[in-house]
Amino acid sequence: MGPKTVVIIGGSFAGLKVARGLLEEVQGDKLRVVVINPSEKFYYCIAAPRILAKPKAFRPDEYLIPIAKAFAHYGKRFQLIVGHATGIDEPGHTVTVTSDQGEISTVPFNYLVLASGSSTKSTQEGVLVPYKPYGPNSLEPAIRSAQEAIAAATSIIVGGAGPIGVEFVGELLEAWSDRPKSSITLISATHQLLPALKASAGNTAEKYLVSRGVKVIKGHKVTEVVNHGSSWTVNLSNGQSLTADVYVSTAGLIPNSSYIPRDFLDEAGWVRIDSKFHVRSANSIMPHIYAVGDITTLPNRTAIKINEQVPVLVKNLKADIEGTSTARAAYDVHAAADRKKILMFVPLGSRSGTGQMMGFVPWGWMVAKMKGKDFFVSKAASMAGLA
Repeated sequence: MGPKTVVIIGGSFAGLKVARGLLEEVQGDKLRVVVINPSEKFYYCIAAPRILAKPKAFRPDEYLIPIAKAFAHYGKRFQLIVGHATGIDEPGHTVTVTSDQGEISTVPFNYLVLASGSSTKSTQEGVLVPYKPYGPNSLEPAIRSAQEAIAAATSIIVGGAGPIGVEFVGELLEAWSDRPKSSITLISATHQLLPALKASAGNTAEKYLVSRGVKVIKGHKVTEVVNHGSSWTVNLSNGQSLTADVYVSTAGLIPNSSYIPRDFLDEAGWVRIDSKFHVRSANSIMPHIYAVGDITTLPNRTAIKINEQVPVLVKNLKADIEGTSTARAAYDVHAAADRKKILMFVPLGSRSGTGQMMGFVPWGWMVAKMKGKDFFVSKAASMAGLA
């Protein structure tokens, strides 16, 4: 009897950590892992705010890491397929993949893991700023193009005051410190910056940014964005109209689920799962299909939460592969949703920051030392299961 094939759709934090975990836990010829990803490289998107605002802060090879090379020592037990998953035949146990050249192929599986994550609206509106992995192997040119557009600007509007937007503005303040006539505007649809965190964390961020000249607009949504070629007009829900050289959207997560059967998704396009990470259709559990990470309906979509989820999925999938009758592990969804247990550092440039450690808002110097120093880029490979 040949090895069981586990196909993983998505080559970011969740998918790669599942791949590594399975290959380590299931030894010998029982297992073959196939990762399907639009790019041959893993993009360390946690550092995106600094990568995009300060092009010289890191070398590209520090945040764009070849996937196949990192798994080469597993030999034939691992395969990377570069392309887009465009469909799933659940009864037939196959995934349809379309390459960059338009070639279509089918990949068979015994077990399937959906880990394609989410995107931001920055890939749909405003200057194309890749805060998350997206698209084919155009990732590197997209990063360079965004870096050049941002570097050439003297005015910028940032839509969205979650962690990405706030971190990006903090980096811009340092990158543009020698531009006295530059202007930065941050738009928040909510009345608090960093709305997922404690109010004091949002207040700290706002005071820091405003004191350094950032114009913060709260409680109004972006309703329309117009590209004039050399400038952008941004219209708000209060009727206000703003103009800048560059508009960047950091608001709104979009599930990368267009290839997934509609029956597996909730109304917003996220994958429904049970506590064991099995995919749920409207009427049943899919015992051979799992989902993990940002693509699921689970709240608090962060890399830290993925670290909690992956061991549970790997344990259960290992038991499936080996055919054991042991009780399957369960993920505590309610504990994961507890906002009091959020752990998040939000640098405001390299010298300060805010965030939340359980119920505590950390000091600025602590955030700067822990994350603001290098956005953990020195640990990028290990954080993604590539080392």
